[in-house]
Amino acid sequence: MKPDTRQHEQRDDGAPSRDSDRDRDRDRDGDGDGDNDARLTRSAAGDAAAFTPLVEAYSPALHGYFARRLPGAADDLLAEAWLQAFAARRTFDPARGSARGWLFGVARNVLAQHLRRAGRQEAVPGVEITDPWQAVDQRLDAAALAPELRRALAELSVEEREMLLLVGWEQLTPAEAAAAVGIPAGTARSRLHRARGRLRDRLAPTRPAGRHLSVTGDMA
Repeated sequence: MKPDTRQHEQRDDGAPSRDSDRDRDRDRDGDGDGDNDARLTRSAAGDAAAFTPLVEAYSPALHGYFARRLPGAADDLLAEAWLQAFAARRTFDPARGSARGWLFGVARNVLAQHLRRAGRQEAVPGVEITDPWQAVDQRLDAAALAPELRRALAELSVEEREMLLLVGWEQLTPAEAAAAVGIPAGTARSRLHRARGRLRDRLAPTRPAGRHLSVTGDMA
């Protein structure tokens, strides 16, 4: 096993970020993403049967990705995503990212294709939010905050909003989100940091005294 030489992100208060914790948890999970990376690698090399467990492992997460954006089309989009993923499986390169990040990249492209066919020119990350901000790990009423969150999200750039949604809603690590979007991991972390800061500042007046709002794992 290669030693972990990554520098863990630090929160503003000096504690390790939850993104780093999530990376380490996945590394330790012998039945998790590491095994699925190996399965997708075998599938890319010609072992078609190795692809089947990926469908079971990632369908709930990918369906959630579609349902939070276009709930009426989620089932069809999920089916199309798996068809495209299987057809493109030989393009997966484990040196460039994980199976999870690669599959979310496929899902992102499927969503973009659907919106273009439907004549919606709005950028993928800006599709309408159908639920309260599910990714806010908080201890106060999400429904009450939903209007403020929607307004705060609308003030972010398209790129910042997408990164926040991928890490918050979809529970990707910044590295996985970078692979999904097709940008360097450092760029993804910078976008996420900016987005969290802007969202935190925008929502500060709505936060009850003595309560802390967790935005995509950034604060507790």
